Amino acid sequence: MSEKTSTLRKWLMAGLLVWAPLAITVWVIGLIIGFMDRSILLLPPEFRPEALFGFNIPGLGALLAVAVVLLTGALVANFLGRTLVGWGEAVLNRIPLVRSVYSATKQVIETFVSQDSRSFRQVVMVEYPRKECWSIAFLAGSPVGEVQEKTAQQVLTVFVPTAPNPTSGFVIMVPEHEVIPLDMTVEEGFRMVISLGVVTPKRPPAPVAELEKPPASG
Repeated sequence: MSEKTSTLRKWLMAGLLVWAPLAITVWVIGLIIGFMDRSILLLPPEFRPEALFGFNIPGLGALLAVAVVLLTGALVANFLGRTLVGWGEAVLNRIPLVRSVYSATKQVIETFVSQDSRSFRQVVMVEYPRKECWSIAFLAGSPVGEVQEKTAQQVLTVFVPTAPNPTSGFVIMVPEHEVIPLDMTVEEGFRMVISLGVVTPKRPPAPVAELEKPPASG
């Protein structure tokens, strides 16, 4: 490879390292804001930006969504708000299909939001899909009830994500003594899965033990 070709290749890789992450970040943020912008449909047609100003305002729906969430949280924090939510949930729990979806979704979100929960706050390593083949996983919790009662030993529920899409994966029960906790953060674990194992957490090198000096001869 000539020197000129090598230089062009180096410039190309350097340019990709700048623009590719930036483009993907802008694309993902754009998707999120675009989805949140749909909350503008909660407003009556005559109060939407198109009717008031004659044009749409990007991001206004996202601000409205955040405001609605904060306002809802403020209302639910008092007794009256909790009472109204309780009545609404009682109605939803009477509808067969809606009851199943709502209760499962609420339980999952409560697990993630709870400060006392261990779910998805610890990266672990398990032997999966076979012995001596290790996979990155996330601790989901300790199973209770029938699952734990019918196992011969204490087990933990872990989620083994697929790469590069960590939103899908496998839920497995592993004996507690076979689960190896890792020091990496959850963010670092997800980053490693999404990058197909290319991006690994940086850790300082272990200190090198000094060689013992032979005793001085008398």
